[in-house]
Amino acid sequence: MSISAPASKVQKSFGAFHDRALREPVRVTKYGRETVYIVSARTFRELKQAHRSAVASRDLSDEEAALIARTEIPPEHRY
Repeated sequence: MSISAPASKVQKSFGAFHDRALREPVRVTKYGRETVYIVSARTFRELKQAHRSAVASRDLSDEEAALIARTEIPPEHRY
């Protein structure tokens, strides 16, 4: 869960929002629209680590392509 606050309020009380961001993301708005989030360094690292970038199949090595070809879908996820 995250809290929401206008940028002007965050600017005036940054220390309090900094401390709050250590526990949960702080959603910052400007003119009523979401613009940024303040998150802890730990949360940021977790997000960066979880981020995956798309890779074109032509950029895969032969070994990677073979691993994908041998992969089987578990029965509970087949449709």
